[in-house]
Amino acid sequence: MKIGIKEEKEMRMDYIELSKEISYALRHAPEKYGLEMDEEGWVNIQQLIKALNKDQKWKDITKEDILLITEKAEKKRHEIAGDKIRAYYGHSIAMKIQKEEKMPPDILYHGTAKKFIKSIANKGLLPQSRQYVHLSQDTETAYNVAERHKDEVVILKIDAKRAWNSGIKFYYGNQCVWLADKIPSEYIIEVSDN
Repeated sequence: MKIGIKEEKEMRMDYIELSKEISYALRHAPEKYGLEMDEEGWVNIQQLIKALNKDQKWKDITKEDILLITEKAEKKRHEIAGDKIRAYYGHSIAMKIQKEEKMPPDILYHGTAKKFIKSIANKGLLPQSRQYVHLSQDTETAYNVAERHKDEVVILKIDAKRAWNSGIKFYYGNQCVWLADKIPSEYIIEVSDN
């Protein structure tokens, strides 16, 4: 069976690795890649492509490749609007990326390591090295996020509706992820081992 040029390129290219490279550039190191990012986190796609093309591994990257990884990704990490791209969430850069404030679902979840529970009970959920606290719409996503700690995982149930009604700001990340500046411990209504 003969395959086309597009299919052959897809077989050669590691799109998961490319997605991670783009995430790193947009979330953590735009200056390292020479990217000009606006206050909402948008970067010109052609500028991103030129930056990636400097690396031998990514010398053949095109806009079509970037569109493909954005469309096919299981976890939606990037969004494209016209000729611009941005990461949905996870930024650790000095400039605060502005997000649209939005009313959250009634309940959200946050996965974390059990060793942090005492600190969270005292201080609430804080963004730590990130710009926002990351919250999930379901326990499975919260658990998957928490696994990065390589420790015993617990899932926190957040009364997002009550927090929102009390003036806590929430921001839409993507279909699974919500963001907040912080979550005081009084809005954590349940802690469960998974």
